[in-house]
Amino acid sequence: MALVKGKNTKPELKVRRALHAAGLRYRLQAADLPGRPDIVFRSRRVVVFVHGCFWHRHPDPACKLTRTPKSRLDFWAPKFDSNVARDARNHASLRTLGWTDIVIWECELGDPSTIEALVHSLHQHPSSR
Repeated sequence: MALVKGKNTKPELKVRRALHAAGLRYRLQAADLPGRPDIVFRSRRVVVFVHGCFWHRHPDPACKLTRTPKSRLDFWAPKFDSNVARDARNHASLRTLGWTDIVIWECELGDPSTIEALVHSLHQHPSSR
């Protein structure tokens, strides 16, 4: 597990490149916010999480990346459950603090319209005017 990257993952870099190309400027890994969001737009009070489907348990049943290992289920089941519970707490805390949280799933990045929709929603966000 020491080899698992916590930041600057390929999916995260893909989203960041697209946001930057669209003229959107952001901060990374805000340690002062619950869940340490991957991308932070402070003036808009919007955060973006780029979740890996495996670790964060993408709830879409069609997602092929949300597989469960066949061995050591006594380890993996609680691990995944705690990850999902932690994410729910962090998202609830952010909303309580007045932040908008957006989750982009790793498997969704294969479709270019996902990032286009994100860019469009950020350009349309009320505080971006």
